[in-house]
Amino acid sequence: MTRAEVTTQVLEAKRRLGLTWKTIAAALGSGSPVFYTAALLGHHALNEEEAHKAGALLELDKAAVKHLAEAPEERGATLKMPPSDPLIYRFYELVQGYGPTWKALINEEFGDGIMSAIDFNMSIEREPDPKGDRVKITMSGKFLPYKRF
Repeated sequence: MTRAEVTTQVLEAKRRLGLTWKTIAAALGSGSPVFYTAALLGHHALNEEEAHKAGALLELDKAAVKHLAEAPEERGATLKMPPSDPLIYRFYELVQGYGPTWKALINEEFGDGIMSAIDFNMSIEREPDPKGDRVKITMSGKFLPYKRF
């Protein structure tokens, strides 16, 4: 069994059982729905307890549960570049259009370094708006300065 096959099983079970990502996340523990969704899609590892809870909830076999608790071989491997999915492509456009600006502003505020995607938090919320609801994404990553040697 491959990790991609486990992801397929997760998606089929989610659909068959009529579950939402938020419902699944709440059943797994106190972690972020963004993290749990990413893990179940194959981009992060769950801890043993979370993997067993996911297996029970989604009616997965032991081999699938074992995969859920293992570090992925290659994060993001399923995403081709540039992305063809319209929603994912919009994020690609954001990085193309604003990436240099984000870098300049972060470097000006913090110095020469990067924002961690490892020590990182993210939330996604619906923001009501009279002209149409908006997607609010909040990202917070630890600043890691480049070291001189």
